[in-house]
Amino acid sequence: MDFTHKENEIILLSEEGALLAQITFPYKGEDKNAVEINHTFVDTSLRGQGIAGKLMKEVVNELESRNLKAVPTCSYAAGWFEKHPEYSHLLK
Repeated sequence: MDFTHKENEIILLSEEGALLAQITFPYKGEDKNAVEINHTFVDTSLRGQGIAGKLMKEVVNELESRNLKAVPTCSYAAGWFEKHPEYSHLLK
């Protein structure tokens, strides 16, 4: 699966360029050391395949490589962090 990484967004596009999955994590206010994971989207055609979890793994890798902390306000992201306490060190 080829995710496209942008500064504050990770997306998955179809071969035709349609958005299939997305997670957004803008900077938290003026603080460039923290992001707010505020949106997770997976197209209905891909639901039930673990795509949202893969997006979260991509975000975790991004946070670790950029030395960022996260505040998950998206309900999926908040629930994911609760189920994966091994990544609690990335929470602000």
